[in-house]
Amino acid sequence: MKNMFNTLKKLLCFLALTAVTSAISAAEKDTTFVATGNPIVSYKYLGDPAAMVYDGTVYIYAGHDECPAPEQYYLMNEWCILSTKDMKTFTEHAYTFKAKEFKWAKGEAWASQVIEHNGKFYWYVTVEHATIPGKSIGVAVADSPTGPFKDARGSALITNDMTTQYTSIPWDDIDPTVFIDDDGQAYLFWGNTQCYYAKLKENMIELDGPIMPINLPRYTEAPWIHKHGEWYYLSFASEFPEKLCYAMSKNINGPWEYKGILNELAGNSNTNHQAIIEFKGKTYFIYHNGSINPHGCGFRRAVCADLLEYNPDGTIKRIQMTTEGVFK
Repeated sequence: MKNMFNTLKKLLCFLALTAVTSAISAAEKDTTFVATGNPIVSYKYLGDPAAMVYDGTVYIYAGHDECPAPEQYYLMNEWCILSTKDMKTFTEHAYTFKAKEFKWAKGEAWASQVIEHNGKFYWYVTVEHATIPGKSIGVAVADSPTGPFKDARGSALITNDMTTQYTSIPWDDIDPTVFIDDDGQAYLFWGNTQCYYAKLKENMIELDGPIMPINLPRYTEAPWIHKHGEWYYLSFASEFPEKLCYAMSKNINGPWEYKGILNELAGNSNTNHQAIIEFKGKTYFIYHNGSINPHGCGFRRAVCADLLEYNPDGTIKRIQMTTEGVFK
């Protein structure tokens, strides 16, 4: 009887281990699906999208909103990756990048952006610093747009104590975005209540000069730089609750001319965050709202996409958020 009991115990342990292994294997598989409208992903909450086009593929990087319903607070521990070759069929990659992989950080996976340079992929992120009070910007690097990524510096690129001459709030150093100009010079833009920018060195992980402020009316956060024709565009979240506005310039260093509202309030989301990319002859405006029923909100957000169009003078037509998105 004892031998039978031991045999049964071993069998149950084996079955349990097999079940756990199967679950882990399933969790490690990429998920492919066809998007039929906004939001693009409806089975999990994602916010603060950034996008990159590389080698005929669009990559979307977004923070994972994990706040359980009906609670109302930000809970983000990791960033997720989506990719698509046609803006219809998407793959969510099983690999996620966690904020605590920066050993100097407490966590908190706030807004981020990935950019390619010389065959490497640099992921600029907002995290909470473990020893310097306030939000900080870190940078990770990988050989592939889908990772694995690792801390490129072993320390923060931007910390809150570097910008105290402009504002005393501990969350002004957030929402990094990077733009590489036609001459190869890379620039980092970021900031809450105050927009900042600085040149980056060729290695993409060090500043190459002073931090400079940009004065924009109604500016709150979420800067994004893109270029179309001879114009540079600086779009940003404005006021609170946030709509999106933009400014234009003929030079990456400004001066920037404010042009007004780009996208209206996102309804049940207090925040707004955008990425603008050109892909296969179209310009896509990728953003978040709180449209996943029944529990979507500003703390459980959803990634969406609509088309962006320009007027003959280079200004941008106001964007209408739609349920159909770019998939109709």
